[in-house]
Amino acid sequence: MHEYTSSARVWGLSCPGFPEEVSRARRWTRDILRGSPLAEDAELIVSELSANAILHTASGQQAGSFHLALAVSAQVIALSVTDDGGTSTAPKAEHQDQHAEHGRGLGMVSALAHRVIVHRSQAGHTVTAELFATPRGSTGGHPC
Repeated sequence: MHEYTSSARVWGLSCPGFPEEVSRARRWTRDILRGSPLAEDAELIVSELSANAILHTASGQQAGSFHLALAVSAQVIALSVTDDGGTSTAPKAEHQDQHAEHGRGLGMVSALAHRVIVHRSQAGHTVTAELFATPRGSTGGHPC
């Protein structure tokens, strides 16, 4: 393999900021990851991150949009959702009462994913959730 070639496959999708687009993002994720043992977790993560973009940022306003990226390799699935910004605070997991109707989404994403990274830029926020192919705490035989 050439030194600049990656074994990861990458897909992208841009969606208008309408609530019904969350289900399209879920289907898109499910179709790409069909047969993967991580598909259900990935689908749920994409759903939460997409809904958060629409509900809490300019992505849900008129002419708003959100953008998904999905990278898949033998070791990791990385799911990223980028919003249109419009808020001064970066997304963060909050500890909510178990009966709360809102505010638990990013906490749930953090519980499902092995790592969650939030990146802020002038264009908005990108939240990336990584799901590792090996179980938590396992190094898969590779040194860390």
